[in-house]
Amino acid sequence: MASKGTEWVAGYVAAWQSNDPAEIGALFTDDARYLTSPDSEPRIGRDAIVAGWLEDLDEPGSWAFDWHIVHEHDDFVVVQGRTDYPTERDYLNLWIIRLADDGRATEYTEWYMPRPHEG
Repeated sequence: MASKGTEWVAGYVAAWQSNDPAEIGALFTDDARYLTSPDSEPRIGRDAIVAGWLEDLDEPGSWAFDWHIVHEHDDFVVVQGRTDYPTERDYLNLWIIRLADDGRATEYTEWYMPRPHEG
């Protein structure tokens, strides 16, 4: 059986691929906090998270994402990844996720570092 963290990241990637508001919203609790960088103002609440996502979306097929869970303990998950935008650049990613008992995120913070494009 997959861990809650693995299931959440798989759901996030599926929502990223579809940009479907229902799929995005299903990832987060009603009062979740989503920080697009560690020092950014958080998007607070599912509606704000979905709206922010749709304002700044990546088109399906414009990126590839490889990831693995670095650490998972209870409700705390750390994910390391690499996002490749073939026509732009690559990013190294670090995600910190806090999950509710039902597997939805109560808090999500992402760090990303641009790298020279290798492809």
